[in-house]
Amino acid sequence: MKNILSFSGLLCSGVLFAQIIINPGTRTTATNTSVSLEFGDEARGIILPYVDGSNAADAVAGTFIMDPSEKAVKLRLPDGTWQNLSGSAAKSNIVTNAASLNQESKTAKVIIGPPYVPQAQVPGILILSENDKAMILPKVASPHLNIKNPAAGMMVYDSAERILAVFNGTQWSFWKP
Repeated sequence: MKNILSFSGLLCSGVLFAQIIINPGTRTTATNTSVSLEFGDEARGIILPYVDGSNAADAVAGTFIMDPSEKAVKLRLPDGTWQNLSGSAAKSNIVTNAASLNQESKTAKVIIGPPYVPQAQVPGILILSENDKAMILPKVASPHLNIKNPAAGMMVYDSAERILAVFNGTQWSFWKP
């Protein structure tokens, strides 16, 4: 029941305010007005959905997934291809398709921001629909040292090195633009 109430509150606050801080600690407002979704300061990351890239043909550019068949974190590019963000990291033997066997409702989603009709049709479980706001990833200094039990598909911003960090179940990969 607590989870249902929390989810309902998240959904309502997303529609009403279009700015959400998850695990805010003592903060009461987002970093700035250009933020639609922000995470607190604990050493935690977000876990990407486990989706086989070959089964996600309708994914839009900017979609992030953990592909259990290739044991890699991937980003959908504008040309329709997937970029492997796990890079040359060692592949995990512990990642299975088990997470994808539990079928969820194909229409289940949370939209933060105005529920524009085109955005509502976007295939995804978490959609940030603002065209002038962004998501701030969880910030963790040296996640490979400070996240004690990372899960496959975890993504954070390494605030010490100022780079994107993704965990494929075995090894962290780091990306700097």
